[in-house]
Amino acid sequence: MTAITLPDKKSYSGWARVLGSLWFALLALVVAAEIGVSSGEPWPSRLSSFCLAIFYLLLALMIMTRPPAKAEAEGLLPRIAGFAGTYLPWSIALFGTTERVGLNLASSTFVLTGLVMMLVTVRHLGRSFSIVPQARSVVQTGPYRWVKHPLYLAEEIALIGVALRAPMPATLIILVLHFGVQVCRILYEEDLLRHTCPEYSGYEASRWRLIPYVW
Repeated sequence: MTAITLPDKKSYSGWARVLGSLWFALLALVVAAEIGVSSGEPWPSRLSSFCLAIFYLLLALMIMTRPPAKAEAEGLLPRIAGFAGTYLPWSIALFGTTERVGLNLASSTFVLTGLVMMLVTVRHLGRSFSIVPQARSVVQTGPYRWVKHPLYLAEEIALIGVALRAPMPATLIILVLHFGVQVCRILYEEDLLRHTCPEYSGYEASRWRLIPYVW
């Protein structure tokens, strides 16, 4: 009988990086294709699709270029939370788009705001971007001076913009579920950083998680 060997963490991380990057590149192509076939659509709708395609390309690039982690959360639940929080909600882009000008303009505003916040955050975060909760370093510059998870905040703002493109009960359910998953990801990540980076305890004691004076 031939023994079955499971892939090591390095191999698993490599495949997860490639597949994750390809997923967002595919979504970017799908959204970009909408621009090409909707030349008769109002410009707010095309603007919304353009902003979202750029956002997806940024996510694909971040996933592909992130460096190896010092440590990674163990167990199945952190992985489920990481992958569900990263991949599930963005499939909303496949639900179609609304023709309402106001919603498309609001969508573009939220996506652009999330995109700018993500670019500013990544400038200080470097390539320490992950899906499953991982530990690389404790960044304390830029937006990390005020909140511990500005990248998650940028992601939620952009996701609200995506949801506005397809206003329906299913979209709202996915959005609410995603918020819950993100809270789990934050808690898993903080626990991992406490056990991996000694400087994190002092850092987290004086920072809010997402929104100052709220949480």
